[in-house]
Amino acid sequence: MASPLPTRDDTIFAPASGLGRAAVALVRISGPAAGTALDALAGGRPEPRRLSLRPLRDPATQAVLDQAVIVWLPGPGTATGEDMAELHLHGGVAVRTAILRALSRVPGCRPAEAGAFSRRAFLNGRIDLTEAEGIADLIDAETEAQRVQALRQLDGALGRQVAAWRETGIELLAQAEAALDFSDEGDVDDDGLDAILNQKARNLHDAIRAALADGQRGERLREGFCVVLAGAPNAGKSTLLNALSGRDAAIVSEIPGTTRDAIEVRCDLGGLPVVLVDTAGLRETEDRIEAEGVNRTRRRMESADLILHLVPMGDRPDRQAVSGAPTLVVQTKADLAAGVEPQGLAISAVTGAGLDALLDAIQAAAEASLGHGDALITRERHREALTRAAQHLERLITAPSGFPPELLAEDLRLAVRALGEVGGHVGVEEMLDRLFAGFCIGK
Repeated sequence: MASPLPTRDDTIFAPASGLGRAAVALVRISGPAAGTALDALAGGRPEPRRLSLRPLRDPATQAVLDQAVIVWLPGPGTATGEDMAELHLHGGVAVRTAILRALSRVPGCRPAEAGAFSRRAFLNGRIDLTEAEGIADLIDAETEAQRVQALRQLDGALGRQVAAWRETGIELLAQAEAALDFSDEGDVDDDGLDAILNQKARNLHDAIRAALADGQRGERLREGFCVVLAGAPNAGKSTLLNALSGRDAAIVSEIPGTTRDAIEVRCDLGGLPVVLVDTAGLRETEDRIEAEGVNRTRRRMESADLILHLVPMGDRPDRQAVSGAPTLVVQTKADLAAGVEPQGLAISAVTGAGLDALLDAIQAAAEASLGHGDALITRERHREALTRAAQHLERLITAPSGFPPELLAEDLRLAVRALGEVGGHVGVEEMLDRLFAGFCIGK
């Protein structure tokens, strides 16, 4: 069962800065008792939106807990749309703990759960759901391109576009409903109206389909560009993974079949998130554990964005063994193949020869696949809702002559509803629980 929505008569508080020792710790308070909390701890509220240095006292004992900078933010023009207060404390663990304990004694105040502040901002109309997701993505961003994409989302790039599409759909629906209501009037040009609606619906459909035809760049940027290292046993996969990651992430051994399961390493390559995956060597084997590792390797290759087919210098690549994603053949162990003429990209993970060229090739493939954070659609939820909207519009514009107009209007209603789901206007309660549960406490 979905958890209940926050009530309007409770006030939440939480630290909005990292745990542990720091110079400053920030505690946020939101709700109708935020002003009361300031009165209880700081002896009154300063002028709105002006920082003030105050001693903070325990409401029960009046003992001084800290000298802090506080700010009073009366609603509704706040981040959550409610009365808010912020306490900028000294960053010691004991200070923060004492302040949170004191706040819990203020009537009507309770600790916030994960994502509670952003959820209230959404419920009070301060942000739409796509902007809330942008907040989550910005918190999780590990690379420059992820940061840029999250900021575009937080700035409302997708929300504004979908809102414009939805407004167009609502206008079309209003015209269709009017045509149905007055279909028996002699002065209504049904054919002309149908032609206008059909063309506008087609334009809307084409715009949504164009946005969907992006190769899922946004979702892939959030997850990372997946590069699978594949090849026969002892081709140098684990050695290369360690060289590229700069640490001993995988065990390197001369014994074939050492790697049994996939080993993932995330890295930042030119501002793009790249996931390097070391896999079990491809060969026929009677060892059931190794055979399962080979099967997992094949599954990872099927879902990869790029496969590095590693082949020791002097060996011929078995191109039938590696299949799935786009593949780059990389000749390894160049330091052990003196006098052998390289055929294509040759590297030595031991000496570092050729690694820069390999990284450049991976980065070029990642840039072509992911872009630089300019994708409009960034989550599978967006894509699924927009796909449904496009499908309903397609049924409308391809309907045969004489198709019941009531059913065409219903397709318009369903398309508008699907567009509304993207911004969180309809049918989102269970999704809200899943989304905000992944936020940090205090966000």
